[in-house]
Amino acid sequence: MTAPATSDLPVVVIGAGPTGLAAAAHLIERQLTPLVLESGPAAASAVRDWSHVRLFSTWAEVTDPAAEKLLAPTGWTRPDGAAYPTGADWAEVYLQPLADALGDRVCYGATVTGVSRAGRDRLVDADRESQPFVVHLTTADGREERLFARAVIDASGTWSTPSPAGASGLPALGERAASDHITYRVPDLKDPAVRARYAGKRTAVIGSGASAFTALATLADLTKEEPGTHAVWILRRGISGSTFGGGEADQLPARGALGLAAKAAVDNGHADAVTGFRTEAVERDGDDRLVLIGEDGRRLDAVDEVIVLTGLRPDLSFLSELRLGLDERLQAPSELASLIDPNVHSCGTVYPHGVNELSHPEQDVYLVGMKSYGRAPTFLAMTGYEQVRSITAALAGDHEAAGRVELTLPETGVCGGAGLFDDSTTAESGGGCCTPAPALVQIGSAGATLQIGKPETSGGC
Repeated sequence: MTAPATSDLPVVVIGAGPTGLAAAAHLIERQLTPLVLESGPAAASAVRDWSHVRLFSTWAEVTDPAAEKLLAPTGWTRPDGAAYPTGADWAEVYLQPLADALGDRVCYGATVTGVSRAGRDRLVDADRESQPFVVHLTTADGREERLFARAVIDASGTWSTPSPAGASGLPALGERAASDHITYRVPDLKDPAVRARYAGKRTAVIGSGASAFTALATLADLTKEEPGTHAVWILRRGISGSTFGGGEADQLPARGALGLAAKAAVDNGHADAVTGFRTEAVERDGDDRLVLIGEDGRRLDAVDEVIVLTGLRPDLSFLSELRLGLDERLQAPSELASLIDPNVHSCGTVYPHGVNELSHPEQDVYLVGMKSYGRAPTFLAMTGYEQVRSITAALAGDHEAAGRVELTLPETGVCGGAGLFDDSTTAESGGGCCTPAPALVQIGSAGATLQIGKPETSGGC
């Protein structure tokens, strides 16, 4: 089959999540044709997986202007801009109506399995940029199909590929075998079956970001209702002034409050904190409970369940025939990586960015949304909206608009990243000349009180 002329083809958007749907809305505004490919049966499949979690951004910060224009003729009314939606609210009140407004431009129930240039594998230079993209996919009933595109915007997110408990980036020894007692998601304790799994049990929470804060706060609430419930918070680093995020200094107050809730869980005795612990192995004891073993040989007391919240990573497997320029550490676009690298950046603003930072050696292919951040943990929805505004302007030939910055991001909040090493001179209290003691510490107990202030969806067609 001869590939059609590139100018007659749609822009394929992989993933009908927040950024992917916003991309489609911006393409329509630019009089370009989008085709959104979504692996799930409905829009925002990944968001629906964490429907019980409340966002730390308000409605005003999680809706896109071009999307609102597309929704307006349908009678849609934006919710109170100052209110905080849950994942379910976001999906049902905004994202699914937006997908419905896009109509047959959204294709559900299939998975993208490969993207390349038509008739050109990764090796071939000849006439490469004049060829359209070819996208291979499987449908929900197992059929294989292909389609052509003038450009590809990958907004498939990172939700489907959580990072493991193992501190090396690989699953800890025994982690897969213990999967019946390990989850990589914040549990929904309003679900009776899920609640029974953690009620009255001892649970380890591995991670140091907003998701870990949420899990700790949720388990602390359960502790008040179900005696015997207790959490063990496992951090790969020591405790410092930035451990709990921005607190009252965070311009996203709900994000700052998450860190305070995690601190309160430990201060009030609902959770213990283990610092400087990098998981190497998971073993079962004689009672079918799990024992976590650290790289330094420490063996923690047995737990009933483990919640691993060590971050997410991009699935790049179906892009292997494209020439991507990715940072070797973050797996994010090279020009963007220096702006978001948690090895360098702590709390603060990530400079708003667009097509220039998101371009690759392969022309007209872009990773956007959470996937553009690779393994970095600081992504905000409004960042994705600015990305696709700039990219779609560039695809339409409006390079002046593509180069503008039309976004101001809130400051402070997420500090560093899960699994990064502290300076060896930093102790739990935030200073001193000793490495963190390999001990179980109660933050807020004698001598250790800290004075601190206040999923994109996976793609397919």
